[in-house]
Amino acid sequence: MRRHPRRGEAGREVSEAPSAQTPSFRGAEVGRRIGVGLMYGLWKPRVLGAWRVPATGPAILAVNHSHNIDGPMVMGVAPRPTHFLIKKEAFIGPLDPFLLGIGQVKVDRTTTDRTAITQALGVLGDGGVLGIFPEGTRGEGDFASLRAGLAYFAVRSCAPIVPVAVLGSSGRSSRLTKALPPLRSRVDVVFGEPFEAGDGSGRRTRRALDEATLRIQKQLSAHLDHARRLTGRPAE
Repeated sequence: MRRHPRRGEAGREVSEAPSAQTPSFRGAEVGRRIGVGLMYGLWKPRVLGAWRVPATGPAILAVNHSHNIDGPMVMGVAPRPTHFLIKKEAFIGPLDPFLLGIGQVKVDRTTTDRTAITQALGVLGDGGVLGIFPEGTRGEGDFASLRAGLAYFAVRSCAPIVPVAVLGSSGRSSRLTKALPPLRSRVDVVFGEPFEAGDGSGRRTRRALDEATLRIQKQLSAHLDHARRLTGRPAE
């Protein structure tokens, strides 16, 4: 019998943050519905391959990140409610209770945030969908520089990774604000084939995670190239 990913050895590892509560699935569903209204109301999303997201069970959405709307866009077009790992700096003022209320995970990137780790593993352990920007911060959105966090969560949870390319969010700016793409412009979101990050051995050593990171980067980069060819989008 397969051991539940939140019990046994794994359970002992995450017990260092016993006060952490798993983010609300119901809240994430509310966030998804809000995202649907906003994203389809303000822009013209074209969603390709959403059927590739597993219908049930844990999954990790690995999203390229070049614009502020990438997370909300994926939340709004993904077929399942998604809990994103979001930097704590975004949780300011009224956004703090709002983001927590819709099931998002606050993470301190300056340290090993055990509460965030426990919550993220809790999402996957409960069969939910975790959203991660593997580059760690906004940049070129080309998956050129990956942090080890994605490999850690994938190997620990045995959850498949679904690569997601968001294209068209950073090419031009809105007349109203440079922080947004032009209103009613098209944004492409391409979901790729799920894949396993580990090598099947179950190892969680530093070497195993480094090897998993390399495999992940290769898969994500290949998906981004495919998504650009599929949508006719050049590198932004």
